[in-house]
Amino acid sequence: MKREFFLIFLLFVASCDFKVAKDPFVLVEHMNAEPGVLNPILSTDAYGAEIQSYIYETLIDLDNETLKFKPLLAESWEESSDHLQYIFYLRKDVKWHDGVPFTAEDVVFTFNKIQDPNVDAAVQRISYRDVEKVEKLDDYTVRFTYRIPYFRSLLVLGAIQPIPKHIFDDGQNINSHPANRHPIGTGPFVFKEWKTKRDITLAKNKAYWKTAPKIEGLVFRIIEDPTVPFQELKKGNIDFSSIRPIQWERGTKSGSFEEQFNKAEYFLPGYSYIGWNMKRKFFEDKRVRRALSMIINKEKILEKILFGHGVIVEGGQYFFGNDYDHKIRPYPYDPVKASQLLEEAGWIDHDGDGIRDKDGVPFKFDFLYAAGSNFAGMLASMLREDLLKLGIVMELRGLEFNALIRALDARDFDAMTLGWSGGAILNDPYQIWHSSQIKEGSNFVGFDNKDADLIIEKIRTEFNDDKRSVLYKQLQGILHEEQPYTFLFTAASLIAYNKRFTNVKVYKLGVDVKEWGVAGE
Repeated sequence: MKREFFLIFLLFVASCDFKVAKDPFVLVEHMNAEPGVLNPILSTDAYGAEIQSYIYETLIDLDNETLKFKPLLAESWEESSDHLQYIFYLRKDVKWHDGVPFTAEDVVFTFNKIQDPNVDAAVQRISYRDVEKVEKLDDYTVRFTYRIPYFRSLLVLGAIQPIPKHIFDDGQNINSHPANRHPIGTGPFVFKEWKTKRDITLAKNKAYWKTAPKIEGLVFRIIEDPTVPFQELKKGNIDFSSIRPIQWERGTKSGSFEEQFNKAEYFLPGYSYIGWNMKRKFFEDKRVRRALSMIINKEKILEKILFGHGVIVEGGQYFFGNDYDHKIRPYPYDPVKASQLLEEAGWIDHDGDGIRDKDGVPFKFDFLYAAGSNFAGMLASMLREDLLKLGIVMELRGLEFNALIRALDARDFDAMTLGWSGGAILNDPYQIWHSSQIKEGSNFVGFDNKDADLIIEKIRTEFNDDKRSVLYKQLQGILHEEQPYTFLFTAASLIAYNKRFTNVKVYKLGVDVKEWGVAGE
């Protein structure tokens, strides 16, 4: 960033009349960890994505009520009949936070940076790998051309969050650019301050091209200790926070809490699971994987750990969407049947030491989980006890999250537990389940099924929602049969927020802070 512009930007932010964090018109929100950067083409974590959603904007958006596409930076768009070309007509009244007009140049620049192998945008780049070219037709018109049809094209292209060309096209390395910590977007809030490991502050964009927010500012307090945020909420130091099931049940039912806060519960797309490395001898037979799924008492876990705030799932599609097959039921908790399946697969206690074995190999395996996850730790302990009763030894290995991801990337594990989050619409199972993704994709359990591959490939080129839904359910049936994962739960998202905030609507996928007001405004 040029020094002159950087100084201008600081003066601009200073002129926003931002109030102190304790001001009743400012929302203070808890955040579990600090984002890496605030640049949407470099960001890889959920924390950065949330903050960026207030600063940067996408070409199109999803309606909170209908989950249908609606205009945002693009006021309209066209899709060719062969699904290979997409033209976006941009608004002409949008400006960056420094007053510079937003144009097609910014969109083309952003896409080219994503495609640049020298830019740390690999996570973004994979989504656009089939885009052949992008063209600026005029100052407010952009055309994308695909080499092959892809059913998520409009969603993927519409989700681009343009970055300002006039800021980043200055000869500096974008991976370490100062604007990654001092972002300039077009959204309803402008960046004010980032205190490392403490908080990130945004101020209302009074010059926003749409109606300016009613909330004066947002403060994201970074608190990594999971026991602290709820106490800070009750003290009034935080206005809005996610809460754990045990806190919901045991800490929110007092008169004083109910007088000050509202609560909400909703279900985001996603699920927790146990993944079995099918390249390991223990888990190469689907009868073993089924047996393990039948040893897990999901109802007990749901009540004991989640206090009933979740639903048991048997597949990767959104449980509350149209593409989940509710006719496919999870395998029941049945230790007797599980024992029979293990014996059929050859896992018997041949030497009488109390541990099942096969071909001289005892059934002893390592189970990896994120050490910072209370749910994962309790799940692992309960599972270990149940497995030991059936003659299986499971050694627990709690790892720091990044170390766990490295083990998965290296395929250096026996079994593990984690969760996936996904979209409520147009979900693509390719990266997780296609056999081509075993070595370098997210298919780290080694699931290799030709029928599943064909279905996944058909999903990617099927533009009819009803026909694609049938394919999703066929894939769900194969995964149920093969059990590469033991699917666990879609856990409820539980939140609490201060009652001084108004116009709080709880949608299917949560709340939208950009809509909120404040009592007495």
